[in-house]
Amino acid sequence: MDLQATSVTRADSLREALRRLDAAGTGVLLLQQPDGTFERTVTDGDIRRLLLDGATLDDSLERLARIRSVVIQSGQASQDALELMNTHSINHLPVVDGQGRVVRLLDRKEIDEQILLSSPHLGTHEREFVEEAFRTNWIAPLGPNVDAFERELADAVGIGHAAAVSSGTAAIHLALLLLDVKLDDVVFCSALTFAASANPIVYQGAEPVFIDSDPQSWNMSASALEVALRDAKARGKLPRAVIVVNLYGQSADIDPLALLCRQYGVPIIEDAAESLGARYKGRPSGTFGQIGVYSFNGNKIITTSGGGMLVSDDEAFVKRARFLSTQAREPALHYEHKTIGYNYRMSNILAGVGRGQLKVLGERVAARRKVFDRYRSALADCRALSWMPEPEWSHSNRWLTACTIDPRQIGMSSVEIIKQLSLERIEARPVWKPMQMQPVFAQCRYFKHDSRSVSQELYEQGLCLPSGSNLGERQQDRVIEALAALLQR
Repeated sequence: MDLQATSVTRADSLREALRRLDAAGTGVLLLQQPDGTFERTVTDGDIRRLLLDGATLDDSLERLARIRSVVIQSGQASQDALELMNTHSINHLPVVDGQGRVVRLLDRKEIDEQILLSSPHLGTHEREFVEEAFRTNWIAPLGPNVDAFERELADAVGIGHAAAVSSGTAAIHLALLLLDVKLDDVVFCSALTFAASANPIVYQGAEPVFIDSDPQSWNMSASALEVALRDAKARGKLPRAVIVVNLYGQSADIDPLALLCRQYGVPIIEDAAESLGARYKGRPSGTFGQIGVYSFNGNKIITTSGGGMLVSDDEAFVKRARFLSTQAREPALHYEHKTIGYNYRMSNILAGVGRGQLKVLGERVAARRKVFDRYRSALADCRALSWMPEPEWSHSNRWLTACTIDPRQIGMSSVEIIKQLSLERIEARPVWKPMQMQPVFAQCRYFKHDSRSVSQELYEQGLCLPSGSNLGERQQDRVIEALAALLQR
């Protein structure tokens, strides 16, 4: 907001005040004293009352009553501002500095709005596919939208085959089944991830072993994986699979990881739940492992509200995944089952949403990258802040804008910053708590990156900021201003 455009003095005429009210569109002006300090607000109601009392449009604002409007001091939380607005039944509140000068004019509509971390972003294409499903009565699992969504996503990422399922977690579980992971097997998994990457390992009765991150990409460390594979060979029990997670929309450094896995004969499951639309050395994320996995949860880069996709160039794998995800029903007239199956298929309605979302995937990636770049540029002077790196081989979709805070420079932890931002009605989150630190996995083996536990360091200092592709510049400015105020204390 242009404070100069909304400011007047007592020397200005009522006509000029009305002109500025009309031009600013705020419904309120800031009356300043000659030394620039704030005196009171002026509304069209104030001017109307002066005219009813006999003033003319050419009279000055000197006729206004000398009152002191309600203000809030710079640095106070939005929650305090809302309480003042509610108490005094006002919709605008000047923010003043220590010298009594206005530095910002708060609007109730702005500060009363909760800024979410990553909200769904629906467009105009989804409705046509969903309405088609209703018109044709294809609302159950399977149907034309499911078939088309599988083909269209496979084409979008340049892979042979895809199976649409109920969640990314379901896709990981199916991937483990396809690789014959069973009781007492071992599966390696990235340590820095959401629990959904690791839980399916336990579904199969297998043992998860967690591999640390590298500081360059925040994803699986090749040096830690090498030590873990060497240890596994010495034990006489190599892992049945390695689940490589692409964190916050950025690919892991796949080449050295894939080389190690080939040397030891271990297949890769690429958990690209967060990285659809990202690239590694020009190739789409999720297409490097024997099996890839995407998620379409409500907060992801594109969404079907809930859903996932298993992809592979191995047609037999994908056919088997479709079979297992539809209760492993045999092709018989009656209900015949020779193996245990799962109710994991995506519905035709949700696949319609996914088809519409997929049409704008490139736009969604560009929008999230723009949010990241705007934060980084606006907060470039905050030395306590470091951004998630993007190596030269990576093109991240920047699903979430992630950074780290150095508490030694500001005397405040990332958790304290998250709590302070919440008082401004801004949702922020820590970086994922690493799996080896989770109580449910505390007994599992864990291999560090060299002598450091990079995943633990990132968790202790990490911060995820609002990153949605539908996040407006005004909302971004609120985040930037709130974070800058905290970091510059």
